Amino acid sequence: MKSSSESYKAAGVDITAGYKAVELMKSHIARTMTSGVVSDIGGFGGLFELDITGMERPVLVSGTDGVGTKLKLAFLMDKHDTVGIDCVAMCVNDIICCGAKPLFFLDYIACGKNVPEKIEAIVKGVAEGCVQSGCALIGGETAEMPGFYPIDEYDLAGYSTGVVDRSKILDKTSVTEGDVIVALPSSGVHSNGFSLVRKVFDVENANIKAPVDELGGKSIGETLLTPTKIYVKPMLALFEEVKVKSVSHITGGGFYENIPRSLPTGYSAKIKKSDVRVLPIFKLIEKVGNIPERDMFNTFNMGVGMIAVVAKEDAAKAVEVLKEQGEDAYVIGEVVKSDEGVIIE
Repeated sequence: MKSSSESYKAAGVDITAGYKAVELMKSHIARTMTSGVVSDIGGFGGLFELDITGMERPVLVSGTDGVGTKLKLAFLMDKHDTVGIDCVAMCVNDIICCGAKPLFFLDYIACGKNVPEKIEAIVKGVAEGCVQSGCALIGGETAEMPGFYPIDEYDLAGYSTGVVDRSKILDKTSVTEGDVIVALPSSGVHSNGFSLVRKVFDVENANIKAPVDELGGKSIGETLLTPTKIYVKPMLALFEEVKVKSVSHITGGGFYENIPRSLPTGYSAKIKKSDVRVLPIFKLIEKVGNIPERDMFNTFNMGVGMIAVVAKEDAAKAVEVLKEQGEDAYVIGEVVKSDEGVIIE
């Protein structure tokens, strides 16, 4: 018989709801299982057997992140089955920047009240993100914290570990003048800049479910909840075909903060503004919020979720490989000798 506590329940924590949530999420977790998983959910730790076949010096690469205040949109829209994708994406997209393949993922959900069906929806999204990135969901935690979170709110964070052979770790010091910057389109705002987005659209008070012409008839809420694109599989395919020098995940801080992280000292990214395929949602944010263009490029991905730096002679092949993987990749700029970091003109 499973444990229960009427006293704990009276204090706001229903452990039986936790058992139900676990039962509901099992089918979603099962979708993520890979050959390395050697444990089932419910233990004190998730076990994963590392296959290092063909690797001379395997290096583990870890990443952790959350979804941020984008969750406020999920609360307002009462839609919880996509933010888990965001959580996975923010971790695995960072790991891929090192050249590593994500292996497994763990999530952490803290809530004011454990509603099993809502927890299931969240984990369904996490599982989908794991499937998209080819990693296994081997563990997690759901913490019911009454009095700390409002009963209808929660926070979501995650952690992932990947592996790469040391000789294949991307080395930004190999980047040089004349190298080409290839852009991979984003699916939208992804999971960054939402404190500004929420202020611009006054989401707590506005009708964010109404269709908007500038967004192709979609609502602001629906558009903003579009999950972060996961780039793991197309980038792994690219690594197999092309010598990629460096990769940058365009997250909070936009172009100006993230692209220089993939460049050596003394080099900058020169980007032609007219070549950036800016998505409608960013044009709307800029217009409604009266936000300077410089701030837009220093806060949001502007339609570019990831960039890869390759030699000029490899650029066409890189674009071709990414297109074969379903990514509408395109050249966005080049590397120049400069200390500015990013030059947008």
